[in-house]
Amino acid sequence: MTSEIVSYSMNKNLPITPQMKMADVIHRDYRLIPIIGRFGIDFGFGNKSVGEVCDENDINTWFFLEIVNSYHNPQYFPQEQLQKFSAKQIIAYLSSTHSYYKDVKIPEIQGYIDEMEKKASEEHTNNVKLLNDFFKGYVEELELHLEHEDKEIFPYVIELENALEEGKISIDLKKKIIEEPIEDYERGHEDVEVKLSDLKNLIIKFLPPVLCKELCKKLLTELYRLENDLENHSRIEDNVLVPKVKMLEQTILEGSGS
Repeated sequence: MTSEIVSYSMNKNLPITPQMKMADVIHRDYRLIPIIGRFGIDFGFGNKSVGEVCDENDINTWFFLEIVNSYHNPQYFPQEQLQKFSAKQIIAYLSSTHSYYKDVKIPEIQGYIDEMEKKASEEHTNNVKLLNDFFKGYVEELELHLEHEDKEIFPYVIELENALEEGKISIDLKKKIIEEPIEDYERGHEDVEVKLSDLKNLIIKFLPPVLCKELCKKLLTELYRLENDLENHSRIEDNVLVPKVKMLEQTILEGSGS
């Protein structure tokens, strides 16, 4: 492990390293708290290093470092490095992120809107209801998108990787690669991103003044955080997972003479 750490450190001059204490990672950038949580890491790690905490939780240290550093520094995006990890590792992280959106972030934002609706004066009730309806429409679209990835895309990717690892490539799988290549999946993020932007503009530009101003500010802040998180998430899907899947598809088709 030591030689791997030295090699990694020589190749990358990154702010977050295997030797850094996990507590110092959070002190350096509190925005990484939910990212670390997606790996199943809980608080209470004392003075243990990133490498030690990852080892204890059966997490690939290098994958963890690439993810947290890319979130910590938007200018750093290790596309080629991330593509070297297995599709299963990438998908496990992406699936955990989906759960975070559905189980934590969306209910949190919905809670702010519900509270605004309760506290709205009679003259503002319709405006907040409009906001609520718009958000629920956005959530419905987002959840359909996430469900499609969880139930259709991710199992397909794992099937590709397993087929190559086991050397068992079925005719049905080759047919699916030809008829439904991963390229079709790339076009799925734009609509979701546009609708979230519309929601923010609805609040900033068109929502009349409301009595619950602090709630409105908190809501807007969380929408920006969600947007930023989704952008990072989409960046991993579009620039890491999709190219990796294209390579898997090509390898299977070339190997089968298709």
